[in-house]
Amino acid sequence: MSRLSMVDPATAAPDARRLLAKVESALGVTPNMMRAMAVSPAVLDGYLSFAGALAKGSLSGALREQIALVSAAENACEYCYAAHHVLGAHAGVSDADLASGGHAEASDPKAAAALRFARAVLRTKGFVSDAELADVRAAGYDDGEIGEIIGAVALNVFTNYFNSVGRTEVDFPPVALPG
Repeated sequence: MSRLSMVDPATAAPDARRLLAKVESALGVTPNMMRAMAVSPAVLDGYLSFAGALAKGSLSGALREQIALVSAAENACEYCYAAHHVLGAHAGVSDADLASGGHAEASDPKAAAALRFARAVLRTKGFVSDAELADVRAAGYDDGEIGEIIGAVALNVFTNYFNSVGRTEVDFPPVALPG
């Protein structure tokens, strides 16, 4: 059972209702995480704004979803791991890459380098080694793209922690975290 309250879109205050309508329009559903974030429209707006800004960047939606899987696995967030399997599939991530994403692995070598770097950022709390930074650059990522990888990690750490604190009820098909 969720430990944080959730907003019913039908009875939400105007700011929350507007934001939840935006989510419903984009996804076709209103996930429990968004309903919990909407208790503070500032939280939901901040999340949507950051996610929207990253969506305008250089990284593909598929790679951002793969980074989300790495973050969810590293932070043991069942909600996010399940959600990003669904969202990743919609973004074009293959079944094989969805299955290996939590291990920071991908069939494309360049994507795999980004996932290993994202995992390094998570594990070192940003204090990556010179070698880890050199590896992601050698794979073809420039500093702007590296910044976007870090941004994607930060956004997903936020949602991982939000759902872990709230014990948000998973409203996506459950997927076991990698062991």
